[in-house]
Amino acid sequence: MFFPVSGVEVNPCTPFIVAFVVSFFTSMGGVSGAFLLLPFQVSFLGYATPSVSSTNQLYNIIAIPSGVYRYIKEGRMLWPLTWAVIIGTLPGVFIGAWVRIKYLPDPKNFKLFVGTVLCYIGCQLFVDIIKNKVQKKDSNVPQAARDAPAISIVTSNIKQVVFAYGGETYTFSTLGVYAVCFLVGIVGGVYGIGGGAIVAPFFVAIIGLPVHVVAGAALMGTFITSVAGVAFYQYFSLIYTDVVVAPDWALGLLFGFGGFCGMYLGASIQKFVSGRAIKSILCGCVLFVSAKYIVGYFL
Repeated sequence: MFFPVSGVEVNPCTPFIVAFVVSFFTSMGGVSGAFLLLPFQVSFLGYATPSVSSTNQLYNIIAIPSGVYRYIKEGRMLWPLTWAVIIGTLPGVFIGAWVRIKYLPDPKNFKLFVGTVLCYIGCQLFVDIIKNKVQKKDSNVPQAARDAPAISIVTSNIKQVVFAYGGETYTFSTLGVYAVCFLVGIVGGVYGIGGGAIVAPFFVAIIGLPVHVVAGAALMGTFITSVAGVAFYQYFSLIYTDVVVAPDWALGLLFGFGGFCGMYLGASIQKFVSGRAIKSILCGCVLFVSAKYIVGYFL
């Protein structure tokens, strides 16, 4: 099947299956899988124009609702963190979309940028796994998630949020999350991932929040910012007529439907998987793609 917008010719089953497998694993950590689907589109499908970023965000819009639904249904959506992610990343996404179109249209430079971002994410996860920073708090979460999945908010204001989950109490600075998410939004807007793939590892490895709680908030934040990103890229397509900017809707729908199914299943079984296992899966995927792109840039 040929997709004229992206210039990609591929069996329509391939995008669906790839998105299903990727989202099944990554959704457990609050990541939509877009950060892995983008390298697949660039390297294997040969889709390297700026519109690959908007197509990736279109995938997020279609795929994420199923995973978010499961986390809300099971009482594992930390709403104060969710709103902090949305408010922080949304302005940055608009800036990132403009930077992608204006300054990073060259596929080679784009690959180096992608590799650098993924290297940062992977290193943070790797350090967290090796040093075992959150393992003490996170080790009993799968059992706790099965027995008492609901999150209990103790305090929530502009300065900080305190909540209880799995028999432990956690605290984070609201303003600090806003600041970090703004920067993440810029990077996410350039990369076409909405920012969730960066904030989720940050919350787990740096702030020390349990991955089972972070997942729902990160996915919801990614969904909202992706809606804004697609709208912005669609608008830019009217201005930058000499380059393909708008998403490939047909290809994005195929990826999205695969992600929708995979994300629902991944979110459903996440509570039965340990935080360390989830972080290890994410770390391996991220570092592999990062190394491939960084090495490929210099060869």
